[in-house]
Amino acid sequence: MAVVGASRNVSKAGHVIFKNFVENRTRGIFKGDLYPINPNEDRILSYRCYGSLTDVIDPVDTVVVVIPAQSVPKVMRDAAAKKVRAAVIISAGFGEIGNTSLEEEVKNIARGVGMRLLGPNCLGVYDSRSGVDMLFLPETKVLESGDEVVATPRPVPGNLAVVSQSGAFGAAALDYLTGREMGISKFVSFGNKADVDEPEVLSYLERDEDTRVILLYAEGIASGRRFLEVAKEVTKQKPIIALKAGRTSSGARAAASHTGALSGADRVYESAFAQAGVIRARDMDDFFHVAKALSLQPPASGDRVSILTDAGGPGVMAADECEMLGIRIRRLPDETIRNFEKLKDQERIPKFATNLNPVDLTGSASSEMFEVATRTLLDDPDVDALIVIGLHHVPGLKEDFVDRTAGVIRQYEKPVVACDIGETEMAMYVRSRFDKQGIPSYSSPEDAARSMVGLVKYGLYLKKQGRYEQYLASMKTA
Repeated sequence: MAVVGASRNVSKAGHVIFKNFVENRTRGIFKGDLYPINPNEDRILSYRCYGSLTDVIDPVDTVVVVIPAQSVPKVMRDAAAKKVRAAVIISAGFGEIGNTSLEEEVKNIARGVGMRLLGPNCLGVYDSRSGVDMLFLPETKVLESGDEVVATPRPVPGNLAVVSQSGAFGAAALDYLTGREMGISKFVSFGNKADVDEPEVLSYLERDEDTRVILLYAEGIASGRRFLEVAKEVTKQKPIIALKAGRTSSGARAAASHTGALSGADRVYESAFAQAGVIRARDMDDFFHVAKALSLQPPASGDRVSILTDAGGPGVMAADECEMLGIRIRRLPDETIRNFEKLKDQERIPKFATNLNPVDLTGSASSEMFEVATRTLLDDPDVDALIVIGLHHVPGLKEDFVDRTAGVIRQYEKPVVACDIGETEMAMYVRSRFDKQGIPSYSSPEDAARSMVGLVKYGLYLKKQGRYEQYLASMKTA
C-alpha cells in the first residue's frame, strides 16, 4: 500500500491516512507493507519516504492519492508504469467542479492499463477487519481546554456495510453507528465514480461473508439499468436500504455541485427501487433504524403485525404509522382474544386490559404480564411479527421485564422490535438491554413501526422471489 501525499504535518490529510495504516499495522490488523510517497520528506512515522512511486523497488498493489488535483495525472502514469492494480483518489477538484477533462484524463490512464479506480473526490475504504483505513478524518480532536475528544470514530466489526456517494455523509454515518454500538463490515465512499460505481460495489458485497445488510447513500445513479439488474440479484441474498438524496429540484441542484451527480426524476428511482426489492428510507433516521432491525431480526413471513404495550397512546401511534406505510393492524383472531380473556380470569393480566390489537396491558403492567402476553401473541399462527412498547415509567414494571420478554422471543422465528420512550437513565438502559439481547429497540413508536414495516416488506419480497426459507437458513449459519 502506497500513500502518495503522506506527510509529517499532522493537519494534512496525507498524514492522517498514513498514520491510520501505521497504527493498524502496529496492532497487527493491517498485514501489508507501507510506502509513504513525498519528495520533500526523508521519513514519516519511522518509515522511509520515497520521492515517487517509481522509486519503490517492491511491487505496489494499491495506491492512495491525496495531493492537489492537477498533480494526479503524473502519479497515475507512475502507477501505470509500476503496474499498480488499484488507485483510490481522495483528492477533489475534478468533475464535481466542472473539471471533467482532468477526470477523463485520469480515468483513461487507469483504463489503458487495466487499473481499477475509486473516486476521485472520495473518502476511500474502511474495512473493520483487515485494517484498511483510508479515512483522512482524525479519530480524535483536541479542544482549546486541552481535552481530547472522539471526533470521527471507527466502528467495531459488525454485519452492516455502508456505501456512500458522499464522503461527509459516510463519515457522519460511521460516527452515528459507533455511538449506537452498531458494527460495520465495510465502508466504501466512491465520490465521482469515474470507474467503480454502485453496481460493482453491491455485487462485491453480495459475496462478502461479513456483510448481512447493505446501506446505500446515493445522489444520482448513472448506470441505472445495470444497477437494477445487480440490485435484483443482491436483494435475494441481502437487504439493501437506500437513502436517495436530491429528490427535489433544490436537492438535485445541490447534488450536481457536490459530486457532479445528475439526480434524475425521483419517481424513476422510486419505481426502480421497488422493482429491485430495495427498501427506500425516507430520511437518515429511517435509514439507520431499518438497518438495525434487519441486522438483528429475521424478516417477517407476512404482514400480520401485532402491538403489545403498557401505554395506550404510543400503541395508537405505532398502529397509525404502520397503516400509513401500508401495513394495517388487524383485529386479533377470536381464539387469541379468548386466550387473553382466560388470562384475565386467572388474574395474570388486568381485567381492564384491551386485547383486540393493540394489546394494552395498561399502567398496571408487570414483567410477568409482558412475558405471558408476548408468548400468547407469538403462539398465534396469525401473528407474523410483534412490536413491544414497554414504557418503563409504570410502577409494576421492573428491569427484568426485558430479559423475561427476550427469553420468550428467542423461542420463535418471528421478528420483534421494541420501544421505550424517554432519555433518562432507565429508558436508555431498557433500550440498550433489548439491543444486547438482539431485539432492536427505539425511542419512539413511529421509529419502531417504520423498522417493523421494513422487516415486513423485505420478508414479503423474499417470499415473492421464493427465497424466504433460504434467507432464514443463511441467518442461522452466519
